[in-house]
Amino acid sequence: MTSRGLLRHRYWSVAARGMAMGAADVVPGVSGGTIAFITGIYQELLDSLSSIGPHTLTVLRRHGIGVAWKTVNGNFLLALFAGILLSIFSLATLISHLLENYPIVVWSFFFGLILASTVPILRQIPRRSPSVFVCLALGVLLAVAVSEMRPAQVPATPLTLFFSGALAICAMILPGISGAFILLMIGIYPRVLAAVHELQLLNLFCFASGAAVGLMLFSRLLSCLMRRYISRTLAFLAGVLLGSLKIVWPWKLPLGEAAAAGDKLAPLMSNSWPGSYASATGESAHLVPALAAAVSAAALVLLVDFLGEKYRSAHS
Repeated sequence: MTSRGLLRHRYWSVAARGMAMGAADVVPGVSGGTIAFITGIYQELLDSLSSIGPHTLTVLRRHGIGVAWKTVNGNFLLALFAGILLSIFSLATLISHLLENYPIVVWSFFFGLILASTVPILRQIPRRSPSVFVCLALGVLLAVAVSEMRPAQVPATPLTLFFSGALAICAMILPGISGAFILLMIGIYPRVLAAVHELQLLNLFCFASGAAVGLMLFSRLLSCLMRRYISRTLAFLAGVLLGSLKIVWPWKLPLGEAAAAGDKLAPLMSNSWPGSYASATGESAHLVPALAAAVSAAALVLLVDFLGEKYRSAHS
């Protein structure tokens, strides 16, 4: 295959990973950053995003659009975000349908996905030290604290949509913390979904503007931490993933008004064991399909990591 063919194949692959990230971002509890980490594009994503800034305009003015495009790794970002947007607009309804009708199996799949994704992250930590274990514990505590949040009601104004977009995108690129979950907790999530489905352009513009600003600022911070304090940062990210398992635990019982409404997607949920879930709801715990989904997801992650490691070894 020619070099041009290899590049074309790579960008189709990047777009496919973007679609997986978009599908994950639709789910309140799963982070697209987790998918980026699993599929091996997390560092390139951070570096590409952090390369965008005021200096990009200087490069554009002095050297033209071609050089500026290469400076920000434009082909990579275009392929990735095209995949994310395509997935969000095309799969939002499907993901909502699956969560509504097969919640235990879907959550089990993501549980296995997240649990297995900690393995390659922990293996990449170059140096173990007490501070690394402290960062691991802090990551777990952060994710657990997020899981204990309770929903608020924030009015959907242009300003709140802007800051909601900035907050959500920061969570979205942090593996283990779901931007959709944060939006759900502050009461904006249904309004954002409605804006997507009904093409409310002003609301979408305000939300996207906040997301763009948050993305550029937070990606710089994460990229810097990954380069200067890689062991501690990886440990913290692994801790966040482990702590987020509490959010995606498959067997949940609704609390308060959520119990009265019978809403399986409501954020007011308490975790329970499969037997307790079956006793409390009178429904099947779907233990066998849930285990099959979790094991399949874990096997998929480990296979992707193995193939990625093999590819990196062959080209090192």
